[in-house]
Amino acid sequence: MTVSELKQFFQKELSAIYSESENNELFSIFCSQILGLDKFQQRRSSERNLTHDELENFKNIIAELKTGKPFQQILGETEFYGLKFSVDENVLIPRPETEELLEIAIREIRKLKPNNSVFKILDIGTGSGIIPVVLKKHFPDAIVSAIDYSEKALETAKKNAVFHHAEINLIHQDYLNANLNEVYDIIISNPPYIGIEEETEIADSVKEFEPKMALFSPTSNALIFYEKIAEDCKSHLSEKGMVFLEINQKLGEETRSLFSDVLSQVHLVKDLSGNDRFVFGKK
Repeated sequence: MTVSELKQFFQKELSAIYSESENNELFSIFCSQILGLDKFQQRRSSERNLTHDELENFKNIIAELKTGKPFQQILGETEFYGLKFSVDENVLIPRPETEELLEIAIREIRKLKPNNSVFKILDIGTGSGIIPVVLKKHFPDAIVSAIDYSEKALETAKKNAVFHHAEINLIHQDYLNANLNEVYDIIISNPPYIGIEEETEIADSVKEFEPKMALFSPTSNALIFYEKIAEDCKSHLSEKGMVFLEINQKLGEETRSLFSDVLSQVHLVKDLSGNDRFVFGKK
């Protein structure tokens, strides 16, 4: 089978799941990984014959894609904020909204923190470690810590930190049932914020392949993490310290109000899709 014939086979097998443009993009991604061909080389090599192993690899990928498994998990990596990160079934696949959260955080931190200044950052519910790694890249002199309840997620976070030469203090902790021991200048979090009653609204491809622990609130209270973060800000956020949170779009005002008596400034910000998605503020 040639590369050109493989592309037709790939699109035919997955046409019921993905659009033509999505199929083209996925084919290009896996061609790059398996055949080592970029988009330009794929066109020039359209009549190249595949080896038996290459064809079998593609058939296995097609089978996995048919189950709804995210292509990032099949690849074992994804791109986020211009960097490559390892991902697996133990961590959430990073979303564009979290890139927006980091854009806000980096912009606001730079307003208050001079270059080369030393300050402490805490990421709560770090998952794959994307947030602390990106922040460490932008603020190399910051002391960055990250908490997660999942030991397997922390293994992935450590792998990403090592790959990016980012010194991150990774902490295994059940945040909701533990006390913080330090005072931080920045607290940032994208915690589980989907209410249990919203589970039916979430795509099966997400629920079946990404960790529910990282998606859904552990109780019927979808704001439980935000309530604890607000309480911790009283004693564990420095004066003029900042908080940055990704939130449930249905609970924007409710989330903002939790911090109105804790912070001197609180902002509710919409994402690029026009949904209430972020709360940030300064003590």
